[in-house]
Amino acid sequence: MGILYIVPTPIGNLQDITTRALEILFSVPYIACEDTRKTGQLLKLLKDKYAIVQPKEKTAQLLPYYDQVEKERIPHVLNILQNDFDVALVSDAGTPLISDPGFKLVRACHDAGIQVVSLPGASSVIVALTASGLPTDKFSFLGYPPQKSGHRKMFYEDIKKSSEIFSTTYILFEAPHKIAKTLDEIEETLGNIEIVLCRELTKIHEEIWRGTIEEAKKKFSKTARGEFVILFHL
Repeated sequence: MGILYIVPTPIGNLQDITTRALEILFSVPYIACEDTRKTGQLLKLLKDKYAIVQPKEKTAQLLPYYDQVEKERIPHVLNILQNDFDVALVSDAGTPLISDPGFKLVRACHDAGIQVVSLPGASSVIVALTASGLPTDKFSFLGYPPQKSGHRKMFYEDIKKSSEIFSTTYILFEAPHKIAKTLDEIEETLGNIEIVLCRELTKIHEEIWRGTIEEAKKKFSKTARGEFVILFHL
């Protein structure tokens, strides 16, 4: 049996790759990835930066593995693993499976008796949490808010209800073109609370901003760029 490696990749700064991750990425015969072009570009950048010499015949084959093809890809990846070939699973950036596909494959590997090895590494969730200044003893990661407006309203109502039961730091992801709407919805349900917005983490223009919802709306509604990590404590 081969081994399925879950390999985190940098969320911005190439120096955040671990030596163990480099070793895996440049030794496995197959890499399952969300976007083969992005992963191919990343591998080239890493190879150049860290002067990795790799025989041409050792170059990994990149397998598309994203939400829309996950179901049909699982048997193919399992077949590769069952034929004694290792596979690395990566996302476009950060730790795989965190708001990205992969958990179904991991579950299928466990069911098939295939070893799964998860490497520690970069995650915007943990980077944002530890830099936020908010309590870190308990936190709830909620991923992206739902797409449909009705579901979104229920989503924020559920946060409000859960905050009445236990206190925690909530962490959400949001796309830049939706940040204004999301801030409006949070304020509508939770009030003008203190909030932390993080964007471009580990990159040159990294920003970790603290203030109220109203202040955030003034600052980010028209100039929002980069994926956001939203944090607040209730």
